[in-house]
Amino acid sequence: MRNIYFVGTAGSGKSTLVQAYKEWLDYSGVDAITVNLDPGVDSLPYEADIDIREWLSISEVMEEYGLGPNGAQVVAADLIAVNIGKVKEVLDTYKTSYVLLDTPGQLELFTFRESSGVIIDSFGKDRSMIAYLSDPMLCRTPNGFVSSMTLSALVQFRLQLPTVNLLSKSDVLQDEEMETILGWHMDGYSLYGSLLDDDANSQTVVGMELFKALENIGTFGIMRAVSAQEAIGLEEIYAASQLCFFGGEDPENYDTGKD
Repeated sequence: MRNIYFVGTAGSGKSTLVQAYKEWLDYSGVDAITVNLDPGVDSLPYEADIDIREWLSISEVMEEYGLGPNGAQVVAADLIAVNIGKVKEVLDTYKTSYVLLDTPGQLELFTFRESSGVIIDSFGKDRSMIAYLSDPMLCRTPNGFVSSMTLSALVQFRLQLPTVNLLSKSDVLQDEEMETILGWHMDGYSLYGSLLDDDANSQTVVGMELFKALENIGTFGIMRAVSAQEAIGLEEIYAASQLCFFGGEDPENYDTGKD
């Protein structure tokens, strides 16, 4: 059993990608289950096999603690850790190859709370990875792209898990835009040049400094374009998970449904 945490900013398309990827795995004959870790989501595009809302309700948190919606979201993010033992008991009843974990809509509610470490450790940190979704609208400019990659690096630093970077909702981009963004991630010099071409302002100066920091820690490499709407790049997520967990080999050789 291997865990893939889908992480990204609000609106980056985590839930729809979880749905599309689960359907692709089903079609490909790969067994997987879905886990919703967002107690505040109103509805999901898929039927979660395990749903944190069965144990934790935002409305109940608001009533019990006298909080508004935003405060309740923060408290609920921490209360997930309190209930994680119950969730783990249910998870252990499944014999499956992959667990697709849909994290809370707001990035900070999962990444920057201590509860995330409790969740990951409970489910097995040594068999987990992150699929980080970058919003295509943010990535269209050099500075926006650097901002997105900074968030990705912070997520990887905080959670200490192997990470695959995904350009989400790639179908909304023109081909030239998509090629430029993917090129920035592949070739740091290309991004550097684009940053220099921007207007010389304080934002660009900060972007340059962030770029240098990201380059020094080895952030750049392969970014995969995906689209839940057009079913683009789903096989590349699978290939990336294969490489992470099994060195690119067929997981059937590793009896993945038994651990």
